[in-house]
Amino acid sequence: MTTISANLQAVLARIHAAARKSGRQPGDISLLAVSKTWPASAVREAVVAGQRAFGENYLQEAMEKVAELASMGLEWHFIGPLQSNKTRLVAETFDWVHSVDRLKIAERLAEQRPDSLPPLQVCVQVNVSGEETKSGVALADVPALTRQIALLPRLQLRGLMAIPAPTEDAGLQRQAFRRLREVFAGLKEEGLPIDTLSMGMTHDLEAAIAEGSTLVRVGTAIFGERSRA
Repeated sequence: MTTISANLQAVLARIHAAARKSGRQPGDISLLAVSKTWPASAVREAVVAGQRAFGENYLQEAMEKVAELASMGLEWHFIGPLQSNKTRLVAETFDWVHSVDRLKIAERLAEQRPDSLPPLQVCVQVNVSGEETKSGVALADVPALTRQIALLPRLQLRGLMAIPAPTEDAGLQRQAFRRLREVFAGLKEEGLPIDTLSMGMTHDLEAAIAEGSTLVRVGTAIFGERSRA
């Protein structure tokens, strides 16, 4: 068994244990393997071990991997900051985008998504910790933005994503994730057809799952420490 395969199995075991501890079904939580900065060969190892969905932050690097691995039928998620000049390539290449935080970006993605492809699955990125240097829409502005995005063609609004301020305090981790879950629940009560809470990474996936995460984004625990941020 390769190191990546062994790591992947260990992460899945963590997800299953956290789900059971929270009274949830492990099958209700998806794993997104964050392969940014890692070569296509590392992605291939993860695929052999059973992983199909991969997250990328850097567009040019991701484009090369998507092209090289096109025959494998993988699911690609863009999870990095998204500027207006990158939206066309993202709309043409990816299956999911987790980092939509402005209506302008969503409108460009909708306009530029090819008709030949299925609707682009999108999550709204929320700045749950109120960090000035972090991307994401403010909690108070989430309802208005999600309502607008839900009306756009060629996009399918799936839910919310967040990257809380890092902390080793499990209680503080859960507080941040709880804020996102409560907003998510409110949107569902309004009737928005959303089903995805993209929250939790290598260091805090247990807290995220305890607060209702349906998708965790894990890189380091699968591929190892990265050579760059």
